[in-house]
Amino acid sequence: MANKKILIVPGDGIGQEVTAVGKKVLDKVAAKFGHEFTYDEALIGHVAIEATGNPLPEESLAKMKASDAVLFGAVGHPKYDNDPSAKVRPEQGLLKMRKELGLYANLRPIKLFDELLAASSIKPEILRGADILFFRELTGDIYFGDKGRKNNGDTAYDVAEYSRFEVERIGRKAFDAARTRRKKLCSVDKANVLETSRLWREEIQKLALEYPDVEVEYQFVDATAMLLIKDPCRFDVVVTANLFGDILTDEASQIAGSMGMLASASIGDGTGVYEPIHGSAHDITGKGVANPLASILSAALLLDISFGMKAESELVIHAVDQVLKAGYRTRDIADATTAPEMILGTDAMGEQVLSHL
Repeated sequence: MANKKILIVPGDGIGQEVTAVGKKVLDKVAAKFGHEFTYDEALIGHVAIEATGNPLPEESLAKMKASDAVLFGAVGHPKYDNDPSAKVRPEQGLLKMRKELGLYANLRPIKLFDELLAASSIKPEILRGADILFFRELTGDIYFGDKGRKNNGDTAYDVAEYSRFEVERIGRKAFDAARTRRKKLCSVDKANVLETSRLWREEIQKLALEYPDVEVEYQFVDATAMLLIKDPCRFDVVVTANLFGDILTDEASQIAGSMGMLASASIGDGTGVYEPIHGSAHDITGKGVANPLASILSAALLLDISFGMKAESELVIHAVDQVLKAGYRTRDIADATTAPEMILGTDAMGEQVLSHL
């Protein structure tokens, strides 16, 4: 039996709806295995700005640091997307959370459930068996470098920066993970053009000497983008910089058929944060149609990575698999062969997973 403190941070849009389902799954797991999970909630993003004027209030940050793990929803709101001049933005809360918690490694498993082969726009024979684990560096690169305007605002700049230390720590996590999988690592950069990428490649090459049992491949980001669609099964563990990782993992989400299926973990040396890779999706907020499976699978990652509860985690993944095998879908993963009565809303899909648990 374990006692753990979990902070629920729903954030904006459908984040509110899907984390509620993720929490129910954690409750069911706790009851089944005799664990005691206690919960608190915190604000981030647009809802935090509305309530406090701050996208990540100090109270929320303090709660995060005091928790064993964070189940997170999403941040974002259309009013900021349409106003590039806004000085306070929901995404600032997300970046500050990553920085303050030292979340330097973003793990995104791209694992395809066989039942969803038809949900992807890629041919099933190309997809079958795809199982990729992305490591995206989270605290460096163009997101955190100097940025601004000059020449009376007519020229804009964003500076990409990396230190050897930042590359070494994410690289080591990726190599360690590769050892537990198929012992293949692909490091993605743009070393033919960018100085940050040349430093990145140097550091990964140096690390590779410590892992002679791992086969290492170096690829430029443009080639990787093409190969992810052409031959996704060639990849095992992929490690890359912040910007490249952001773009490639969204591309890779289509291998799984929908962003609504993909979980992620942001980890460092303290509290881990677990979240679906999808955004706040305000076009469907409040309609009860959002896919909760990514939040449920994020809860499974939380159990495994932060709590070391492998059996509990695998049970959750198995329950999701069983629900899909039974033919149930949310509308984002339904196809022409899905019977209308098998297309469920957010809560009904959650109930199916709970019943299989």
